[in-house]
Amino acid sequence: MAQILIVEARFYDHLNDLLLEGARAAIEAAGHEHETITVPGALELPGVIALAAESYDAFVALGVVIRGETYHFEIVAGESARGIMALTLDGLAIGNGVLTVENEAQALARARPADGNKGGGAAEAALAMLALRERFSS
Repeated sequence: MAQILIVEARFYDHLNDLLLEGARAAIEAAGHEHETITVPGALELPGVIALAAESYDAFVALGVVIRGETYHFEIVAGESARGIMALTLDGLAIGNGVLTVENEAQALARARPADGNKGGGAAEAALAMLALRERFSS
């Protein structure tokens, strides 16, 4: 049984609740345990995952970044994804469930477990990466 850490950038409570619902259901359906921690924003996700790297088998990064009126969206979306990707290249099993969308309607369609279920998909990706890491490290 793997220990999975869900790290969420909780900015939009109602959207994060949907992502968490999907992620937790996928992890539990696969027979694994999970813990959830919250970070201030999407930019902090990679840093916390790096800090916890030795303590968990896999990670699920969750959050929602909605485009606003400034360039900040591009920085947050790009740099959080870059940081998560860098950690996967270091061998960490991470599922990236950070939604980067134009508006709340797009976020809802992707976050709802009955629709896009991106939280569940991110958890499934983390578990798939964990299985691949175990396969190639033996």
